[in-house]
Amino acid sequence: MSVPYDHVPDPLSDLASHTSPDGQLSGLLGRALNSFELPDDILARLDSALAYDSTLHSAHHSAGLHRETYRHTWLLADGSPLTLWELVHNTGRDRMPQHEVYVTEDELHLATGRLPLPPESAPDFTLQTPVLPLQLPSVAPRGHSFGPADPDSSVDHARRLLRRAENPDVATRPGPGTARLLRDACAHEITQAFGRRLSQGFALYEHAFLLRDGCEVSLWEVEHTATRDGRHMCEVYLTQDAARAAIEHRAADRVRLSGG
Repeated sequence: MSVPYDHVPDPLSDLASHTSPDGQLSGLLGRALNSFELPDDILARLDSALAYDSTLHSAHHSAGLHRETYRHTWLLADGSPLTLWELVHNTGRDRMPQHEVYVTEDELHLATGRLPLPPESAPDFTLQTPVLPLQLPSVAPRGHSFGPADPDSSVDHARRLLRRAENPDVATRPGPGTARLLRDACAHEITQAFGRRLSQGFALYEHAFLLRDGCEVSLWEVEHTATRDGRHMCEVYLTQDAARAAIEHRAADRVRLSGG
């Protein structure tokens, strides 16, 4: 039996506080058993998400079994939407809720058809209650939320950030030119980067600086313990791509060291 979407418990209620587009993506990737199968280019595009919306697409409950499908849509910086499909069901051996994520509706349809549900629950992707066209909020282009100007604090933060960089390849560290540029910093903001999945044990942060002339400069800090003695280590890069490449390289080295 299919049921109207407003009669089905929302499995995302425990993530209500994660209202940012990044937070919603992180929550979805964290609970989906197959999130590692998502293409890197899809996750890379989601790095520019500005807004988020989700709706229940279909549902079925019978004989103690259930499945729901959700449509998650992000508005990207270029104005285009990107949708991921979530399948939630309890057809596993322990009857615990399981979450899966798919890029296309066809993939979702195939996955739903493989569930051991009674024949009468064959997936029907039309809700009894019509779904209005997706309405994402109008938002301005993403920018950094700098606090009140505090040049002394921002310049000191930049100095300490550059000082703790331990990039193995010295050539990848921000050089003297970057240090001189950041002497003009008058405000800064630190945010954790989400989107594309990071290897376990790594964290990526963006340190954004507002300069006196109104320009913005960002440095990307990688924190990890993928060292021979397990100590905490920081690396700093000029671009997010360089920082993520360093994470992948470090993760591969960790696997080799562990003999995996």
